[in-house]
Amino acid sequence: MPSNHPIRISPSILSADFVNLERDLGRISTADLVHVDVMDGHFVPNLTLGLPIVERIQQVSPLPLDVHLMIDDPLRWAPKYAETGAFSVTFSIEAAPDPRAVAKAIKNAGSRAAVAIKPGTPIEPVLDLLDDIDMILVMTVEPGFGGQSFMGETMPKLRAAREAIDASGREIWLEVDGGITAETIVTAVENGADTIVAGSSVYGPAGTPEPVDRIAALRASASQVA
Repeated sequence: MPSNHPIRISPSILSADFVNLERDLGRISTADLVHVDVMDGHFVPNLTLGLPIVERIQQVSPLPLDVHLMIDDPLRWAPKYAETGAFSVTFSIEAAPDPRAVAKAIKNAGSRAAVAIKPGTPIEPVLDLLDDIDMILVMTVEPGFGGQSFMGETMPKLRAAREAIDASGREIWLEVDGGITAETIVTAVENGADTIVAGSSVYGPAGTPEPVDRIAALRASASQVA
């Protein structure tokens, strides 16, 4: 059940060179968004970057920011990230006792509101939020670290989200994040994804194809899906 919408590519700067972020943002100018992973060392066992750095990224990025918060207390923090001018702010449903309040706060601060779900969490609580959100992010790895392998067992959840979105008639994006390659992007799109996060498959090791070429390869693979 592929989406009828164009496929959007959102490279994750988790795989970029943190010392040269502005340079590496320029290397993905052919993408649609830039995925910014914010981890607090509590909700996930990793620590990345925080609000001051996201504010600066927003100032120099050639692309809209797709901010993904893997943090505790999103009701407190998510609006602050929206206030940076981010296009979209995603929070984890597992961290939000009142997800509707978080979504409302993000929208009131000027960003699209999105909710992420871990591989082991049932999809039903997210589907109850379709009137409140602009995007669902189905994690296809356990959140916290880049470079993990795509979890095909998350595809039934992705299909269920696609069916519910289509039935709602609302313009809700459906994003996947984790283990995306030129091969697994086909599986994700076949199961309904329309927005694709890709980290190491875009920012490959030095001496490998440039990110713009890797983005083109991902688009070409996704276009194979009828």
